[in-house]
Amino acid sequence: MKITLVKKVFADGSPCKKCAEIEHKMRETGQLEHIDHTVIAYEADPQSEGMLIAAEHSVDRAPFFIVERDGQAPEVYTVYFKFVKEVLNQKTTEDEEIQEIMNDVDLDFL
Repeated sequence: MKITLVKKVFADGSPCKKCAEIEHKMRETGQLEHIDHTVIAYEADPQSEGMLIAAEHSVDRAPFFIVERDGQAPEVYTVYFKFVKEVLNQKTTEDEEIQEIMNDVDLDFL
């Protein structure tokens, strides 16, 4: 299995808020170790690897995860806690899931 994290960087060079929050949370919990590849979607460069991957998978917000398993089509996860539960097989609390849904305003569109 290969896991790619795609995060966004604004034209001014700053990271999107939600991307930074998710990456920090993953670093604290040791989940970042499961990420095989991190790709940046540069807002100022529509041809950047991350922007091209987002277009290929019809994803319009960041961060997101692409999970590739042998012999299967890639799966795209735009919800962090769903990714944690279904791919990393780790428990999440209902409060965490609700908080992420309620904070969707922090998601950044590509």
